[in-house]
Amino acid sequence: MEKFNIDKIRADFPILKREVNGKPLVYLDNGATTQKPSSVIDSIVHYYTDMNSNVHRGVHYLSQISTDAFEVTRKKVQAFINAAEDKEIIITKGTTDGINLIATCYGRAFIHEGDEIIISAMEHHSNIVPWQMLCDEKGCKIRVIPMNDKGELDMDAYSNLFNEKTKLVAVTYVSNSLGTINPVSDMISIAHRHGAVVLVDAAQAIQHIQIDVQKLDVDFLVFSGHKMYGPTGVGVLYGKEDLLNAMPPYQGGGDMIKEVTFEKTTYNELPFKFEAGTPNIEAGICLNEAIDYINSIGLENIEAYEHDLLQYATEKLAEIPGMRFIGTAEKKCSVISFVIDGTHPYDVGVILDKLGIAVRTGHHCAQPVMDRFGIPGTIRASLAVYNTKEEIDILVAGIQRAVNMLI
Repeated sequence: MEKFNIDKIRADFPILKREVNGKPLVYLDNGATTQKPSSVIDSIVHYYTDMNSNVHRGVHYLSQISTDAFEVTRKKVQAFINAAEDKEIIITKGTTDGINLIATCYGRAFIHEGDEIIISAMEHHSNIVPWQMLCDEKGCKIRVIPMNDKGELDMDAYSNLFNEKTKLVAVTYVSNSLGTINPVSDMISIAHRHGAVVLVDAAQAIQHIQIDVQKLDVDFLVFSGHKMYGPTGVGVLYGKEDLLNAMPPYQGGGDMIKEVTFEKTTYNELPFKFEAGTPNIEAGICLNEAIDYINSIGLENIEAYEHDLLQYATEKLAEIPGMRFIGTAEKKCSVISFVIDGTHPYDVGVILDKLGIAVRTGHHCAQPVMDRFGIPGTIRASLAVYNTKEEIDILVAGIQRAVNMLI
């Protein structure tokens, strides 16, 4: 794209033309899920109209073209994150599925009683609970990287958490509740010096920041399609080939086998070893269109536009009396989380909804973050490539109206 054309981009998203409660939709809940461009929506219809068939198993025409389209997505993801091999790309149900796969399979093989796993104080529940389950099963221990009042991880404390028992670090790239961009490159280097492997949750980063898994030298990286303008029910686990080969499979069933007898089963090669059963085929194929859409704009253009929008929103919201931002890190991405003195986040959210403004309220599946700041929850406005400064102005006016009604 020669020039960033916000009007053209907004025209690509049909839902942005609708009204909610008689008001134009202002959609600021992109951290939960993004809206879909026409190219993705059309590709879903195209799959079921012209291609519908199971993949990897048929010699007939429809199966072959569906399989080819599904595998194009794998190669597209490989290029998008610069993986060394397409077999390092495992198609999952989403970020949560990918984390659980590693907790189960890597945990089963390489985590033992007394071992330690490091996570951060700002993790989504999906990057807390699977490790707790593993620790309950294995008798191992979780250690938590603390954060300061700005919502930044304490890197000195992080370095001091390592010992000979540390086996794995699981950390978010961008906090879904604070917007903090963590220094994952440095964190990976520190972990590797101590012999630990690293899983990065990129669910809130993949649509905003260019990611190069080889440059990062990350061991595992997970993300979801629906947060990057693609369908729900599909995601990606990237893993280094040697680690994936060393792990036992996640589930048993069709496609993940080489040979089955009643005496013994041998497993398929990567990536199919971790893809048991019929996948979400249409979502897998249509993720390709979502990546094409992001590439057509350019992540560097998206990052610059969203950074400018985030700064504008922060400045305008700061003018509201009683406004208190939760998460004021120096490096932030696309999320503004806040509370307003004398109001409850839920009440503000309900009033904003009546005005056609979609935000998220609550603990955002990050309850330990809210406990850290001594609050029940926040109001979260999360931005995407199709949001505008005019929408921010509408949000500010809506919040001021809510405050006047509630106080």
